[in-house]
Amino acid sequence: MSDAVLVIGGGPAGLEAAKSAADLGARVILVEKREHLGGTPDEAGYAALTPNFEPAQEALERMRAGVLDRPEVTIHLGSRVVDASGEAGAFSVTLENGAGERTEVEAGAVIIATGFQHFDPGRETQMYGYYEFPDVITLVDAERMLSQHKFVRPSNGEVPRSVAFIQCVGSRDRRLGNEYCSKVCCGISSKQAIEVRKLLPDTRVYIFYIDMRMYGFWENQIYWPAQEEYNVNYVRGIVTEIVQKDGRLLMKGEDTTMGRPMEVLMDVIVLAVGMEPSQGTKEVSRTFNVPQDKYGFVHVPGEPMDAVSTEVPGVFVAGAAAGPKDLEDSVSMAGAAAAKAVALVRRQGAA
Repeated sequence: MSDAVLVIGGGPAGLEAAKSAADLGARVILVEKREHLGGTPDEAGYAALTPNFEPAQEALERMRAGVLDRPEVTIHLGSRVVDASGEAGAFSVTLENGAGERTEVEAGAVIIATGFQHFDPGRETQMYGYYEFPDVITLVDAERMLSQHKFVRPSNGEVPRSVAFIQCVGSRDRRLGNEYCSKVCCGISSKQAIEVRKLLPDTRVYIFYIDMRMYGFWENQIYWPAQEEYNVNYVRGIVTEIVQKDGRLLMKGEDTTMGRPMEVLMDVIVLAVGMEPSQGTKEVSRTFNVPQDKYGFVHVPGEPMDAVSTEVPGVFVAGAAAGPKDLEDSVSMAGAAAAKAVALVRRQGAA
């Protein structure tokens, strides 16, 4: 039997799970495939958190501080799980680093916090010209620019006169098989639209949407302020094609509120890409024989009353590895997963 909790993934969910388990007195093994902790918000260069606009790196530094230099936490950076055997209370797990060196670790419980990946808008459909036109970018590309306190046309470095966000790219799309809502894209687009207007008060900003989905307090935190304080224009419509015209981008589609065709010229178009299961989520699920749902996320059979237990005893999940989640959901899940994991190893040890 092992008294350790193995946490796989060093993003917000993994950091919170590791910290919470250590705070409860457990020994923690934290594994991260990158050479740096922080997960997708760090790797993708997030500028500010939604909806409170706190600088992302400041928040991540606080989370990293919760696990660094703690005797209860052993961190394996640049490593991934390649094999696992055993059962609840006695898992034997093989880690491999970038040099191909392998390490065997023992754990009584496992928390999968391997996160998500952003949908690739050029993978399945070419209607938006993501790989064709440099001024068609994603929310991730926009975050990187905003983190540097700038927002320009990638094609020429000029300040854009007009910017459009297109919602539900890679989400709520039966043709792609991604039938689900990715939950955070509407809020992130509204947050970024506000940031663009703050930086460039003379730039017109539009958000083209199917439905705006703001849950909890986001409605009053970002949706109404975007319109009433920053003059962001929300247009209910469907974009069917983007072409180049006179050095700008011509958006073609339909204004569904007015029920008429629409053609508008933009300088930058931001695609609000949704969430998909990361490759790490798929690989770790297979390694531990944890069933996945139809979309590839970790299946959680006890939802909604138990959001973190998988079908494999002793293996728990936190964050977007289990489906689209915002940071608040991810961190809350991580605390619950840590509590269940620590309780399990203590029960097993006392048996």
